[in-house]
Amino acid sequence: MPVKTVAVQLQPVAQSNEYMATIKSRRSATILPQVSGLLTKILVHSGEHVKAGQALMEIDPRQQQATVASQGATERQKKALYDYDSIELGRQKKLFDAGVTSKDALDQAQQAYDNAKADYEAARGTRDVQEAQLGYYSVRAPFDGVVGDIPVHVGDYVSPQSSPTNFLTTVDQPGDLEAYIYIPTERSSQARMGLAVELYDTSGKLLEKSKIDFLSPQVDPNLQGILAKAPVRPTPDIMRNAQLIKARVIWSTKPMVVVPVLAVTRQGGQPFIYVARKQPNGQYIAAETPVTLGDTVGNSYSVTSGLNAGDQVVVSSTQFLVNGMPVSPIPG
Repeated sequence: MPVKTVAVQLQPVAQSNEYMATIKSRRSATILPQVSGLLTKILVHSGEHVKAGQALMEIDPRQQQATVASQGATERQKKALYDYDSIELGRQKKLFDAGVTSKDALDQAQQAYDNAKADYEAARGTRDVQEAQLGYYSVRAPFDGVVGDIPVHVGDYVSPQSSPTNFLTTVDQPGDLEAYIYIPTERSSQARMGLAVELYDTSGKLLEKSKIDFLSPQVDPNLQGILAKAPVRPTPDIMRNAQLIKARVIWSTKPMVVVPVLAVTRQGGQPFIYVARKQPNGQYIAAETPVTLGDTVGNSYSVTSGLNAGDQVVVSSTQFLVNGMPVSPIPG
């Protein structure tokens, strides 16, 4: 039977492993309440682009507004007493210089002035703190970004003591992404900065080629893996925080025997390849050869054992061949 053959050659083949990876934004903020109260307004919706400082939500500020107003009145009262004691101190100084009043009266006026000044400054500081606290009742975006999920509703009671999982929303800055890859501890000795990483979607489409630029010095106790990060450029396929993709970490590259996928047949799960082997009489037979396959390289398999460079591998009519059948090789 005439069959097409190709001579086996050595090609550089990447030694790699594939892991699940998570896309995360380098700037992602979880918005938690800094004050307690009822949520009165939600001013944005999930997926909306917001600017730094833009109001996202409002918490009922009326109690805090009353506190600020009360503290303002206390400050004005302290200011009036401070102004009076300031005038009185000046008057006592003039009387003392004129010899009309005693040193004790001047000292009492000075002490009253110092006390009034301290009280006024304390009241003013307290009012500043309360006004700053009032600002927390308006929840604002920390930077330009995209609003994530909003699990709360108008009327919900929120407080800083809530669990971190009970957040108000998230804001993610698009365009600055990285892939989080957890490398098993048994590979820790091979993990290093600069390792090449290929990122694929769930269908196997290549999305990005990157390199590891961060390796955690610690093992994650839950996953028993080492966190590695690789920068990712935003594309139409990679846009979202927490998106799951596949990451192929390439440990090294070495020359290996590579054969076309069409040359491989299987029997009982064992892969075989037919080799056109020359006999002493000068004729060729199809020799069924068991092989161990490695990773795919395009439309070819790498072969870790069973073949040698230069072997003539049959790549056509393999379904009609049996071991030892005479063949007439046609070099491809």
